[in-house]
Amino acid sequence: MGNSQKKGPGHGEGGGPHSQPGTPGHKRSPGNNTASSKEVHGKSPAVNGTLPAGKIQEEPQGSGPAHSGTAGASCNLDAPCGALPPPLARLKNEGNMLFKNGQFGDALEKYTQAIDGCTEAGIDSPEDLCILYSNRAACYLKDGNSADCIQDCSRALELRPFSLKPLLRRAMAYETLERYKKAYVDYKTVLQIDISVQAAHDSVHRITKMLIEQDGPDWREKLPEIPMVPLSAQQHRKDEPSADVLQARADRAQQEKARKAEARFTLLKQEGNDAVKNGQFQDAVDKYSECLAIKPDECAIYTNRALCYLKLEGFAEAKQDCDSALQIEPNNKKAFYRRALAHKGLKDYLSASTDLQEVLQLDPNVQEAEKELETVTNLLRESLMANSQG
Repeated sequence: MGNSQKKGPGHGEGGGPHSQPGTPGHKRSPGNNTASSKEVHGKSPAVNGTLPAGKIQEEPQGSGPAHSGTAGASCNLDAPCGALPPPLARLKNEGNMLFKNGQFGDALEKYTQAIDGCTEAGIDSPEDLCILYSNRAACYLKDGNSADCIQDCSRALELRPFSLKPLLRRAMAYETLERYKKAYVDYKTVLQIDISVQAAHDSVHRITKMLIEQDGPDWREKLPEIPMVPLSAQQHRKDEPSADVLQARADRAQQEKARKAEARFTLLKQEGNDAVKNGQFQDAVDKYSECLAIKPDECAIYTNRALCYLKLEGFAEAKQDCDSALQIEPNNKKAFYRRALAHKGLKDYLSASTDLQEVLQLDPNVQEAEKELETVTNLLRESLMANSQG
């Protein structure tokens, strides 16, 4: 398909479809006649249905300002173009305008004149020349001249390796010529550069089926090597998230962290309570300590751990936990009661008596506090008598 393709301008051959110079809109044959060109060069993507249209294929690189799309539309033809001198920049801008107006043959001539002008002037600007070759390749592709499209794309890629547009255009030209392996490699390279190019995704999927039918299950082994695209050539088209999106993500992460911490806390607390019921007070202390590492302001955990310390006769530690609990809840009866027991263990009967009176003031019906107060009062009296006798 399309094997009898002719050379266009820039290759030193006469009689090609665009060999005669012309001005925008003039009559010429067959370059301006898209249908005639396709008959000469082979089927175009639009005819054979193999290649999807896309902005990367349709638009020339370095396009100027948008215009109305009519042949006489106004645009700034003298706009600067990279390192090109004004006369060559104008040729490129004219080519872009003609391409947008669908005058692909005339656009091709402008790009050819600009390329030849760079050679004659000795201009060494790989980026500008790459764009000119890539733009001319787009004209060839539109005219169905796949062979010259491939040649110009390859030249553009020699100047600027891993340029996206010439790679995609060359892939489309290869596919038109049914050179599916090379098309597959170029499409896969395009996706390494920019994974968002949907035309490349669709074509890879389509060509994969063809290669499987053509070469069987081992089709991958018959492919040319797919080049590795360096990070510097990869385009990251995904927009950076906004500040609101970042904040929302941070909030969700914080909520998830809090949820997991709450679940962990509840589990440790239950394990601590079970250990208390089984008389495993040191294990309970360890569990409650882990709870406090998660939620250091949980009053009940301090009073629970204080109980364990009392059972283990760690009276100073029990007192400290009760102090912490009362800083959080100044009227906590358990904290006052257990601190009283800690004071009693430390033989500070006066402080124990004061705490027990606080308990009874908060709740006169706490019988345990009444009994302890009676005991502590007797111990305090005995202590005072012993001191006076000494």
